[in-house]
Amino acid sequence: MASEAVRQRMVQRLAAQQGIADERVLRAMGAVARHAFVDGALAAQAYEDTSLPIGLGQTISKPSVVARMIELLLAAPALADQPQGRLGRVLEIGTGCGYQAAVLSHVAKEVYSIERLRGLHEKARANLRPLRLATVHLLLGDGMQGYPAGAPYAGIIAAAGGADLPATWLDQLAPGGRIVAPVQSGNAGQALVIIDKTNTGVERRFLEAVNFVPLKSGIA
Repeated sequence: MASEAVRQRMVQRLAAQQGIADERVLRAMGAVARHAFVDGALAAQAYEDTSLPIGLGQTISKPSVVARMIELLLAAPALADQPQGRLGRVLEIGTGCGYQAAVLSHVAKEVYSIERLRGLHEKARANLRPLRLATVHLLLGDGMQGYPAGAPYAGIIAAAGGADLPATWLDQLAPGGRIVAPVQSGNAGQALVIIDKTNTGVERRFLEAVNFVPLKSGIA
């Protein structure tokens, strides 16, 4: 596979067809080899805009979804006067195969990524080891509890959705920080939500419908 050329075509489609405009996101998506995070039999589909199975009933999100959520994270008001700035410390809920953590490492100063499924945690460690990303910290634990030792976070991004966001995430979010996550939206399925933590409270905004795996507690 001519990975670099195929990857750049994916980036071009993200900009032209999906409306991803933040150059930081496009550069990050172009820098990470998505095929290295899926099984070899699926490598030929790695740069299509589709989710793919990664084992244990989980999937790697579509490139357009990863790019969209990271672009929203970077659009937090605290970064409004820094159009080329990097996020500070980010907490990722649901490491999966490690792909999104690798992309986040290009736009954030530090990434804490927590996974509840031991098999996926180990898979992500194996996938990320060759990249030697010193700013990415992989954790095995209950994502619903967040990771208080790394708080406060400039951003929190979740790859699983529940009925509402755990209060622990809001507690661990820094003032001026932003959460981007799927939540259950009545009987209509999941919707993407943005939560900004301001000095006067919390602002919540619902966006488009999405489809993520359910948010669960505990370690398995």
